[in-house]
Order: sequence, then structure tokens, then C-alpha cells
Amino acid sequence: MASSTVTLASSSEAHVDVASLKSNLQQELGALVSPNRSFENWARTFRCVPEQYYSPSTEEEIIKILHLARLSGKRVKAIGTGHSPSDLACTDGFMINTDKLNRFIRADEKELTITVEAGMKLHQLHEYLEFHEMAMSNLGSISDQSVAGLMSTATHGTGAEYPSCCAAVLDLTLITAQGEKIYCSKTEKPDIFNAAVCSLGSLGIITSMTLQCEPAFRLENKQEPAKLDQVLDNLDAIIHSAEHVRLWWYPHTDNVVVWRANRTTKPVSKPPASSWRTSSWFTFNVYQGLLYICRFVPSLIPSLSRFMFWATQSRPLERVDKSVKVFNFDCLFPQYVNEWSIPWSRTAEALRALNQFIENGVVQVENVNPEEKAVVSTVKKEKGLKVHFPIEIRFVKKDDVWLSPAYGVDSCYIGIIMYRPYGKPVPYKRFWAGYEKIMTSFGGRPHWAKAHSVTYEDLEKSYPKMKQFSEIRQQLDPKGMFLNDYLRRHLVPSSETPSN
Repeated sequence: MASSTVTLASSSEAHVDVASLKSNLQQELGALVSPNRSFENWARTFRCVPEQYYSPSTEEEIIKILHLARLSGKRVKAIGTGHSPSDLACTDGFMINTDKLNRFIRADEKELTITVEAGMKLHQLHEYLEFHEMAMSNLGSISDQSVAGLMSTATHGTGAEYPSCCAAVLDLTLITAQGEKIYCSKTEKPDIFNAAVCSLGSLGIITSMTLQCEPAFRLENKQEPAKLDQVLDNLDAIIHSAEHVRLWWYPHTDNVVVWRANRTTKPVSKPPASSWRTSSWFTFNVYQGLLYICRFVPSLIPSLSRFMFWATQSRPLERVDKSVKVFNFDCLFPQYVNEWSIPWSRTAEALRALNQFIENGVVQVENVNPEEKAVVSTVKKEKGLKVHFPIEIRFVKKDDVWLSPAYGVDSCYIGIIMYRPYGKPVPYKRFWAGYEKIMTSFGGRPHWAKAHSVTYEDLEKSYPKMKQFSEIRQQLDPKGMFLNDYLRRHLVPSSETPSN
């Protein structure tokens, strides 16, 4: 990892007794430091040991930490839950845990908005929203993340008429590398706002956000088994067959689960009768144990996928519940994850190419230029792969957030996983390489929270506003205080030499 020592002190501080200032700040901040604290993400795929680990509870404390970082020449990274399965949160400089920056600020029940501190976890946010009879219009699969972490990585749910969660942000407050507190919104400092909403922590520390909500609602959820070709042949109709639609495909089979949810006034339904098929104990313990055996006998994986589909998903299911309980589900245990968005008009082609790659070891895709003939690109044939289920397919309406993967494009997110039973590693890199080649060929953009291999130069081609974003980043953080290895790989041109 690159050194965290950089020249960050401002000229206005140059004539001051820096040693005394540092000493005073260290004393003031001493109660916020956790000595010898290491960080590991939820998936246990990345870890780091920051030089200092701070847990502030106020904006004033954050400003002091940033002041000390400038005087000491240290990098800074804010973290929330650490759920991102990448090194996005890692640093060897100063780490700021925002868990204590979690206060409720206000709710406007007429305008259906809520303002909270940005370190608040989603499950806490849901409690405040329920009290005020409101809800988020769309959510992802979990509610463990911080509000800022969710928005700053453009986390998404599913629904043809619903954009990524970050499109719900109306305003935010940001503390920059110089300790300046900036309020911005869609109408006030709109360029900074459009860059900061999804900024991966590269512009500063977000301390509060206002979110657009809607009246609290229940969802009627129906899911049913289907066949892959049938789904792909009727994909457009399926995407629009409910307000929220997601697909779970079981690789090595032609089995798909079609999950639909619509708003309803029906009462909450009773839980289904207890069964080993639906018990969390079965899916967590039995599946994990069988995956562990498959580490040694990978040829069993297709049979395991067929068995688990039969056991857990081969029967139609229906339920009515609060929106958050239907949107969220158990992600089970640590896993390697990769996820990209592509234009949803290319979904069927991409999934067929992915299926061929998994079964035959061949990446074969058509790169279509409207002015030229289709060019078929093929890599050398290798043996097929053995991969875990499910491959999750979700659909998101386009938005106008500069670095959202759904910027300007109605998007399909295709997510792949390889579980790590009992935290043990499994082979995944060849799967990732072929998957990324396929996604790239269909105009894909990687999910920011996931580990991926795309450089700034290629991302600049995919994001029309990347140059403007870079200008804002240089303006707010000219010395790169908030850069880490992940951000240098993806947000800094290779020709730009970081300060050192």
C-alpha cells in the first residue's frame, strides 16, 4: 500500500508552531482514538491497520481530525459498516468511523423528507421513518449500511420506474480537506452536489443528508420458478410485470426465480408454516457445509445448485409485509461479489453469453458498432467453470447522479458471487475476468462498492461527467487527503502523480 505521508499543511498554517498545534489536537482528540485498531470488511476479503482510528460524534470533532491530518501529512478515510466487498474503505492513514454521527435531525411529513446525520445505519433510519409514517421508495438487499455509505456508492434496489437510492438525496453537508463545511443541494452549489452524492468519500466527509421519501407502504411479494430461456425470450414484459422485479438464476441449471412486488393495502400476511425448506438454519448451515465440501470436489456444485433450487425455490411463494421487510433479505455468509450494470436492453444477450462462458469456458460476445458489422470476439476455449448460485438480476431506472452506474441509462445490474464457506477462500478470479469482459462488451459500468479492474481512463469513456467530477475533486481536495489505493486506481488518471 502506498505511504500515507503527504504534504497537506496549508500555507496559512506554515508560520504557526506546527508541533504545538499537533500536540494540542492530539490531546483534544485522545478520547476519540482506539489504539491498535484494525479494520476488516464484512466479507473478510480486505483488511488494513490505520495509523489512527477515530470515532467522532460531532462535525467539530471531524474538523479537528482533518486539521490534525493536514498538519501531520496523513490521508483520511471515513467508514460506515464496512460492508463493501472491496478495499474502498482501507487506509494506512487516519480512519474515521462515523457510527456515532447518527442523530435524527428533522422530518417533514408534508413534503415527505427526512434529514439525518450521515453515519446513521439504514435500520435506524427505517425506525424514524416508520414513526413519521414514511418509507424509502426503493431499497437494496440489506439495511446494515450507513446512509452516506449507501448513497456514496450508488447502491440500488430494483424496479423499472425506480432509480438508484442516491437519486433520493435532496441536499447534503460536506466537510472538505481544509475543514470547510459546505451545504449543497440540487439548487445550491449544484455541481458540487451532483459530484458529492455518489463520490466514494473522495470529496470529503459527508455529515448529513436530506432524503426524499414517500408515505409508508406494504408490499405484496410473489415469487415463482421459471425457465431461463422462457424468461429471456419475454424479458421486457417481465421487467414491467410489477413495480419491483428481480431475478435469481441458478447457474448450471435452467432454473430462475422471478420475484415480483407491488404496493398493496392488504394486511400483513401470516408467516408460512415452519418447514426445513424455509428455515434460516437450513440455508445458512446446511448450504454452507455443502459448499465447504465442494471446495474439495467442485464437480458437485451443479448438483448442489439443482438440489438447493428444488429445496428452497421450486414452489411459488406469496407474502404481504412492510416494504423494508420485503425489500431486504438474508445475504447469508461472507462472499466474493462482483456486479456491473448494463443497458437493460442488452440483458438477454449478456446472460446468454455468461451462461456459455460458465458452461463451456468461452467468452464470445458481439461488439456492435451501429456503422459497422458486428465483430465477434472470442478467447481461447478452456474448460467450463463451477460457480455458485444465485446470479442476481435487477432493473433500475436511469438517474442524473454524475457517477451513478445508471447515469442516463435504464440499467440492468447483474451480480455474481462465490461464497466463502466458514471464511475459506474459493477460486473466483477466472470467473471474474470472463464476467468483466462480457459486461464491458455490453457497455457495462461496475458497481462502485465492489472490487473491479476498471481504470480511470476506461471509466472516463463510460461516464460523461467523469471529467467534471475530477475537476470538483481537485478543487475540494487538491492534495489528495481523501485518496486511498482504491480511489487512485479508479478516480485518478494514471498520468497524474499523487502528492508525496
